[in-house]
Formats: sequence, structure tokens, C-alpha cells
Amino acid sequence: MERNSASLYDEYAQNPINVGRMNDPTCAAWLKGICGDTMEVYLTIEDKTITDAKFHTNGCSSTFACGSVITELAEGRNIYDALKITPYEVIAQLKQLPEDHHHCAVLAVMTLYKALADYMLKA
Repeated sequence: MERNSASLYDEYAQNPINVGRMNDPTCAAWLKGICGDTMEVYLTIEDKTITDAKFHTNGCSSTFACGSVITELAEGRNIYDALKITPYEVIAQLKQLPEDHHHCAVLAVMTLYKALADYMLKA
């Protein structure tokens, strides 16, 4: 990601990207976080590469920011490389993510992992 990470949290909290549901994703997942927020992740995968990623949440602005980052990090990656995305990486990208919202990064990454597991179980 080639952005000024210092303001990325504010940007994605106020104007999240890749928000929405897909009608016919290759795979998808839904999880509920410890705070009650839910996250859905939808992926289109071609030749084991993520070509499109979207998310939907009923969560707070931090959850929207984390969902934006995981979809941005996942797009263009091989499925095995996408499994290397960590909550720490999301937190590092969103330098201003409040510490009491670090669980939002865990929720986003775990939902991505679950979507990838859905893909692998279908293969």
C-alpha cells in the first residue's frame, strides 16, 4: 500500500473502500466479533489469485477501516499469500487504530481466513 499510513485510519473510517456484498462470489464468510460487530467477506478467485474482495459490516468506524485494509491487502494476492495477512499487519497499516479496537483487526483477518477456508474446502 503506497499511502500515507498516518492518515489511513481516518480516511478508511470515514470513507471505507470495497464495501458491499457480491451476488456470486467464489467464496464467502461471516463472523461475529467479541464486541458484537459482524463482518462478512466475499472473494472472487481466479487461478488461485484473489481478483476482487468486498466486505460488509454492521460495526463501528474501526471495523470499516479494518475491512477496507484486508480487502486492499488481499486483492491481487495468491490465496496462500493472503493467508499470511495478520492482524498485526492491519494494525500497522492503520497506525491510528485505537488500542481498544485492535480486536476489529482480528475480526477482519479471521473472516478473511474463513472465506479462504471456504474456497479451499470447495476445491
